This record gives sequence, C-alpha cells and structure tokens, in this order.
Amino acid sequence: MKEEGLIDYFEKFLNKKSLFRNKNTLQANYTPEQILHRDDQIQQLANILAPCLKGDKPSNLFIYGKTGTGKTLVAKHVSKQLIKIAEERDLPIKIIYINCKLKKIADTEYRLVAQLSREFGTSIPVTGLPTDEVYNIFYKIVEREQKGIILILDEIDQLIGRAGNDILYNLTRINSELSKSQITLVGISNDLMFTDNLDPRVKSSLSEEELVFPPYNAIQIQKILKQRSNEAFRQGVIKQGLIEKCAAFAAREHGDARRALELLRVAGELAERQNDENVELKHLDDAEEKIERDRIIDMIESQPKQYHATLYSVFSIAQNKKKQIFTGEVYELYKKLCLRTDLRPLTQRRISDILAEMDMLGVINAKVISKGRYGRTREISLATTGSINQKIKKILEEQLGFA
Repeated sequence: MKEEGLIDYFEKFLNKKSLFRNKNTLQANYTPEQILHRDDQIQQLANILAPCLKGDKPSNLFIYGKTGTGKTLVAKHVSKQLIKIAEERDLPIKIIYINCKLKKIADTEYRLVAQLSREFGTSIPVTGLPTDEVYNIFYKIVEREQKGIILILDEIDQLIGRAGNDILYNLTRINSELSKSQITLVGISNDLMFTDNLDPRVKSSLSEEELVFPPYNAIQIQKILKQRSNEAFRQGVIKQGLIEKCAAFAAREHGDARRALELLRVAGELAERQNDENVELKHLDDAEEKIERDRIIDMIESQPKQYHATLYSVFSIAQNKKKQIFTGEVYELYKKLCLRTDLRPLTQRRISDILAEMDMLGVINAKVISKGRYGRTREISLATTGSINQKIKKILEEQLGFA
C-alpha cells in the first residue's frame, strides 16, 4: 500500500465509530469492581491473610486451579483491599506481586531475588554478584523495613521449572533469620500436580494452607461475559445468542473465563476489521479458530523445561515411527534428554500425568489402554498437524538449547 493510501486508511479508522466502548474490560489484567461467583474464595483468602493487620504472620498459602478460574483476579482484589486499610490505619504491611512467567524477572534464583530487592527501591545488577550476596542484601532490606510482607508468586510452577526447588526452600526459611520483619509466601499455580514434585521440606512449609478454585460452569461464564460486555461494547452491537455460545465454548474448555473474554474481544476486533456493524456468530467462530492456533504456540512456550523435554520426546518418536507411541518409550527417551539438558528426571508416573495434561490441552492425544496383567499405559499421538508441528519442534529445540 502506498503512503497516501495508508494515511487515508488511518484517517478513516480514526473517524469510524468503534464497536467498543472500553475494550480494556475484556483484558485478562482488568479487575472489575464486582467479582462474580468467587465470594467463597475471596472470603477464605481474606481469612488467611487478615492476621497481618494485627502484626501476626499469616500462614504460607498455595492457591491452585485451572487457567481462567479467577485465582489471580481474587488475589489482586484481596491484596488491594488489604493495602487500602493498611494505608488508612498506617499499618506496616507491604504486598509484592511477581508473575513468574516473565523470564527476565523470574527465570533464575538470582534474578528473582534481585527483582524483590528492586521492589524496595534497591538496585542490584542483572548479573555479577554471588547469589548468597544477593540474598544477604535482600535480608538486610527486609529487616530494615520492619514490615509484614506478603509475597505473591503467580505461576510459581514456571519459577520452579526454571530455577528449581532451592529458591522456594530459601524463601520459606527467610523468617528464621529475621527478627523485625516477616514474609508470607502465596504461590499460585495452574498445575494441580505441582506440589507432588516439590522437595518434602518445601512442600510442608509452603502448603500450610491450600485454596482450590473450581472451574466456572456455562451459566456463571454467561454472567461474567454479560457484566464485561456491557462495559466493553456499545449498546446493541452484540447479536443475540453470541454470549451464550461464547460461554458454551469456554465451559467446554474446562470453565476458562479468561478464554471466554478473549474470544469475545477477538470476535469484536474481527467484526471491526470487516467493517461490520454488529458482532455476530460468524465472528465468534473465526475468533475461536484464530485463538486456537495462537494458544497452542503460546502455551508450549510458557511451559517449564520438564514439559518441553516430555513433548520433544513425543515429537521425536512420532517423526520416526508410524505405529502407536506408548508412555514407556516416551519415558526412556525423556530420561536421555534429561542427561543432555541437566534436568532432574521425574518419575514415570509424573511423566504420565504430564502427558495427560497435554492431552487435556489439545497438544497430543493420549488414550489410556489396558494391557491386562501388565497394567495400563497411554497410547499417544500428535494432535497437531502440518506446519504448526515444525513451529512447535523449533520452539522446543530453542527452549531445550538444541537449536
């Protein structure tokens, strides 16, 4: 397109009336004034953290549930209210939220502790200091603050997948070296099996309390979508039946409200690009297809190295074998990959769990079959085809350091 044509396009875009009133309300990081269908979880989290208002240390807490079940939303909402009352009454409380999915912040023990120090205004170089020295700096900062500190580690399984158990052990032991401050850890994870693979010492200290978030059902997702769409879109642009179908899509995907909101947003964007005056069912179908392609790539990129090694094993066998693939042969190749990548091998049972999760996410098909007296195994095949497989394999090779 020539420069004049592009300028003309942008001029028309600026003058065109948008279908959206406030698109931000459909973003994952938006916190609504009223959080629907999570009253019990809000109250439970408030009960656990409330002792910090009286100068006592709350129990360490582990929150888990599938993606899009409101874990982060509730944690941020309760944190916001805690900080509000702490500021009003001048109470010595600080809440730090870290998204462990962000590699530049939480891909190593050093980087995470350096980031925690920055949260208190102390700059630490990106690299160069011994990890023990970074910890000592952090201890001194925390002690000087004389505060009750709540440290929320979102997607904590990502952190452990990259940095290992030691960082959690060190963080849970900090309070034994502090006298004027105290730290409470709140871990959030989508991986329901995450704590099964923690060092027993870490597991006992981290999981003093546990809070489970169940999936939303289709009716609950409908109400959430109606609440957000009323804020997000101009009145009358959403066609009848669209909210219901969008909720049904998301309920099928294990009650993921975040996915439902993303579907609605992308459907609205596609309608705008096509210069349509309404968001219709055809836009929703197109949005689902687009998101599904992007989702698989994003999901694989965000998984820890143990997932990458497992999936790479499946891909490697699938390339060289036309028959069925079974759990045992995936596990044997996985163990060899662990030696190449300095990963600590997980048990075959845990690898079987990871394969089941990949099946649920739609990356592979893993059907459980009985082998009679020899027990049960999973019959595995790739769920993806064509060019996306080459893209996935390239991502896995880069993540595992083979590229």
